[in-house]
Amino acid sequence: MCRSIMTLREPFVEEVTEADIEAAALQYVRKISGFRTPAAHNAEAFDTAVAAVADATRTLLADLVVRPSPNADSPEVRREKARAAREASGRR
Repeated sequence: MCRSIMTLREPFVEEVTEADIEAAALQYVRKISGFRTPAAHNAEAFDTAVAAVADATRTLLADLVVRPSPNADSPEVRREKARAAREASGRR
């Protein structure tokens, strides 16, 4: 697929703008259709597809539930590593 389409979901992007969504939709439709700019007789279908993909993207981003991944330096991870190290050495 398009390697230049940026990842728009959290935690990769804090805030997604309308411009980001429209740009990603345009790149997708260009890739699928094979046209960078459609001929006049295809312009309406092209623009309709871009709008539909942008709408689908907005819906997807709004509906996604992204669970935060634990940071390696978070207190929970440090406690778990310390507990595992104590158990491995036979101490409690």
